[in-house]
Amino acid sequence: MVAGLLVGALAWPGAAAASDGVGHDVSYPQCGQELPADSAFGIVGVNGGVATTVNPCLADQLAWAAALPGSPGLQVYVNTANPGQLDPRPPTWPSSGESPYGACAGDPGPACSWVYGRTRAAVDIHAFLLPAAARAGVAVVPADLVWWLDVETMNTWQTGSAAARANNRVTLEGMVSYLAETGARVGLYSTDRQWGEIVGWVPSGSPLHELDSWLAGALDPVGAAELCGLPPLTGGGSVVLAQFVTELDDVPLDHDLPC
Repeated sequence: MVAGLLVGALAWPGAAAASDGVGHDVSYPQCGQELPADSAFGIVGVNGGVATTVNPCLADQLAWAAALPGSPGLQVYVNTANPGQLDPRPPTWPSSGESPYGACAGDPGPACSWVYGRTRAAVDIHAFLLPAAARAGVAVVPADLVWWLDVETMNTWQTGSAAARANNRVTLEGMVSYLAETGARVGLYSTDRQWGEIVGWVPSGSPLHELDSWLAGALDPVGAAELCGLPPLTGGGSVVLAQFVTELDDVPLDHDLPC
């Protein structure tokens, strides 16, 4: 465990009230779009598709999700990445800092990967989420949220070796470390293929091991129900949500089925 933290199976907000209902997740692609008022619960993307950017409609979408009957608290998801292999490395990559893997010296290794992830989680809370919530007039306490870590190949990751995948895993561990210290519940969003390509095997001692999964990739409710029967992304968690996608006014709309 990182710093002795244990993040157990999450009980996502609205689970009991919306056990038979389908929710929706929204982010920057739905900017300006009328969102479903009859959704059982809502999950809002904090970022603008890249881990270092903010969703320009975050305030409006937080207000939408907070008003839904199945969301006494809010659920959010954040984009994740590890650009440590880029040459030159981006200015957001750390040049120093302490981690459970030693001191960061600016290299792409595990120490800097962990610091990068922890920093991204701090920015997501303090620079992105809380200011947007204040503009929306929504009372937000990070500890009251479920935070989903969105792990997709469309973002920048280290590649080409088991060490690269381990560095990617450590970035997510850094994010979990910061979020868990606030008291937040954390889960993982991905597909089996993307998770295997980016992260792969997660050891039982990792703080990711016990996290629950939100699986993507279905095109209809039947496919989503099938996702509910798949193994979780990590060995110690459970599949608690399954996503399927339709279109609303030619814009993809994500639906989320509780498992």
